Amino acid sequence: MGIGYIFLSCDLGSEKALIDELKTIEGVKEVNGIYGVYDILVKVEVQDEHKLKEILTYKIRKMNQVRDTTTLIEIEGQG
Repeated sequence: MGIGYIFLSCDLGSEKALIDELKTIEGVKEVNGIYGVYDILVKVEVQDEHKLKEILTYKIRKMNQVRDTTTLIEIEGQG
């Protein structure tokens, strides 16, 4: 299983709409607005790390309001 946590920065004022859009992506399990350097935290659970990279590269990072992402990938067997 591939589990990733994506910290996301977005355009000012676009948080709510972006959260709603992120929730429609297959594999996205949780989406929360957060305070700090980043605006949104996304938890993705998919069958493997390749699918996780695909979702990040071709879906999340292509969204117009997304400005920056940092991804943490869980180490299988250590959770």
